[in-house]
Amino acid sequence: MFNQKQMIMITGATRGLGYALAHHFAKKGANLAICSRSEADLHAVQHELKQYGGEIVAVTADVSVPNDVERLVSITENHFGRIDTLINNASIFGPGPLYLADYPDQAFKDVLEVNTLNPFFMTKRVLPGMLARKSGSIINLTSEVGKTGYAEWGAYSISKFAVEGMTQIWADELTDTGVRINLVDPGEMDTTMHQIAVPTCDYELANPHDVLDVFDYLASSESQMVTGQRFEAQSFSRKETRT
Repeated sequence: MFNQKQMIMITGATRGLGYALAHHFAKKGANLAICSRSEADLHAVQHELKQYGGEIVAVTADVSVPNDVERLVSITENHFGRIDTLINNASIFGPGPLYLADYPDQAFKDVLEVNTLNPFFMTKRVLPGMLARKSGSIINLTSEVGKTGYAEWGAYSISKFAVEGMTQIWADELTDTGVRINLVDPGEMDTTMHQIAVPTCDYELANPHDVLDVFDYLASSESQMVTGQRFEAQSFSRKETRT
C-alpha cells in the first residue's frame, strides 16, 4: 500500500518521465523534493504541483555535481526530516544517433559523467538517513539499451549498462539493511529524449503518464522485501509480484 505521507525525491522532474512522476505522486498526497538544472522550469513545475496540496521542495541542482547533491539532500532532510523514496531519473542522451567511431570525445565523457555519477552521488548521500531508519527505496532508471547494445545509441547506452551494474552492487552491499534498490526500464516513451535518439520514429510510443504503476509498487510497503530487481514498466503487473 502507498503511504500518502511519504517523502519522495525525484531528480530531473521538469520534463518527460520525471514530470509525470512528480504530478503522479503529488496527486497521491506525497510530499516531494524535485530538482532540475533549469531554475525557470523547476519553479513552473513547483507552481503546478502546489494545486494538489502537498509540500514541495524545489532545488535547482546538477546532480552529477557533489556540492549540488549535498545542498539538495540537506535542504530536503532539514525540511522533511527524511527521504523515503529516491527516484534517480535525471539523465541526458547526448548527440545522436551516432556510431561510436564518430562520437565526439567530450560529449562521450559528459554523458558518462552525468548518467553514472548522478545516481552514485545521490544514492551515497541519501543512504545514511535511510540506513539509520532501516528503511528506504531507491529506484534507478534504465533502458532496453542498458542490457542490449544497439548501434547509434552511443554513450547513453553505455551509461545505462553502468547503472545496471552499479545497482546490482548496491543491492548486494545493502542486503539485510532495510534499504532496497531496484531498476525500472520505462520502455520507449513519447519524450524529447526519444526524439533525439530516434528522430525518424514512425511507431506509437507510450505516454510517460501511463507507465507509473511500477513506481507506486516500489515506493510502497508491498515491495519492502524486493531489491536488486529489474522491472519493465510497460509490462508490469502487481498480480505477478504476488505469485
